Amino acid sequence: MIKYIGIGILVIGLMSCKKVAKFTQFDMEFENECVIPSSTGVSLPLDIITPDTETNSESTFAVNDTRKDKIEEITLTELDMTITSPNGQDFSFLESINLYLNADGLDEVLIAWKNPVPQSATTLMLETTELDMKEYIKKDEFTLRINCTTDEVITSDHHLNVRSKYFVDAEILGQ
Repeated sequence: MIKYIGIGILVIGLMSCKKVAKFTQFDMEFENECVIPSSTGVSLPLDIITPDTETNSESTFAVNDTRKDKIEEITLTELDMTITSPNGQDFSFLESINLYLNADGLDEVLIAWKNPVPQSATTLMLETTELDMKEYIKKDEFTLRINCTTDEVITSDHHLNVRSKYFVDAEILGQ
């Protein structure tokens, strides 16, 4: 009988820990704009650097009852790209695409990719890495480098919206 009570207390304790852990987990989302310029070449790699993105991490962490030194892990869970201009375009002009994350004082890391790119896609959902990116997102700002290869000539600039979603796992302050 005592054995079953002990097991019951253990199960309740584990369930409580999981519920408390939910309070220390949240998402951070970022949006970047970039332009793939019109081109005259095909099958040439092209690098595009996004403008600096402010993370506002300290205020986001504070709203979620934590701070930078309490972050256990940050992973990229979603990264998608949408053409915002010209209207009615798809990603058929791309052969492959890789996205890299950069932050001051840290090495650049590959975070997402799509190869091959689906020919009629109007939104690309990229494959994402499982790397821990907490040191990058804890910085005040970061940049993305987009490396893509076209498989056809594009005659006008293509404006893209890049949306990324990061899962943050942290400790509650005071814990």
